[in-house]
Amino acid sequence: MKKKTKKNIELLRLDIITALPEMFNSVFNSSIIKIAKKKKLVKIKLHNLHDYAKDKFRHIDDTPYGGGAGMLIKCEPVFECIEKLKSKRDYDQVIYLTADGEKFNQSIANELSLCRNIILIAGHYKGIDQRIRDVLVTREISVGDYVLSGGEIPVMLLSDSIIRLIPGVIGSADSALDDSFQDGLLEPPYYTKPAVFRGNKVPDVLLSGNAKKIGEWKEEQAINKTNIRRPELLENIN
Repeated sequence: MKKKTKKNIELLRLDIITALPEMFNSVFNSSIIKIAKKKKLVKIKLHNLHDYAKDKFRHIDDTPYGGGAGMLIKCEPVFECIEKLKSKRDYDQVIYLTADGEKFNQSIANELSLCRNIILIAGHYKGIDQRIRDVLVTREISVGDYVLSGGEIPVMLLSDSIIRLIPGVIGSADSALDDSFQDGLLEPPYYTKPAVFRGNKVPDVLLSGNAKKIGEWKEEQAINKTNIRRPELLENIN
């Protein structure tokens, strides 16, 4: 009898460059990301920029040329860190999280979940030297039209959104496929037991067992919700 061999699963590796690696401990050791790591479907490595500083005080920032308020992350530590990483493997993307990047959405999350190796740069202070963006960065992404104190939270957000899409991470693949924005629509309402709670009833169609009618109801509800809350999304649906 032929012995069964364990199927090889391609791993997503995230190398995160940050000035504040301690910020990631709780998020990356909880919930879905913790499960993905335990299943060895994702490998996350944090790289402290201060480890690549050249002076005894481990400075990674300096004042901007031309004046202005704030400090900028210098070229040297970022270049040295990324060049060291690239000497060991090829990367699909080097992503800088920045308020002036392309706006993140579900389509981008789907695309990035298919990658094997990604570098994520969490900016801090006023930002990073433009030469890092010009030479090293392959993609710049914004998580919204607002400004945060640093790029650490956007990196966590992006990481979570793509890790949960990796097959095998969450219990049901259909759960991820039914999420808002996967088909351009917001999700329909969901209900669980009991069927009646304090006089509020679950819609009869969901109790009918008729899969076709349930599907039609969900689609109708999704379209109605999208039309009310995010009507611009309907313009992109054929």
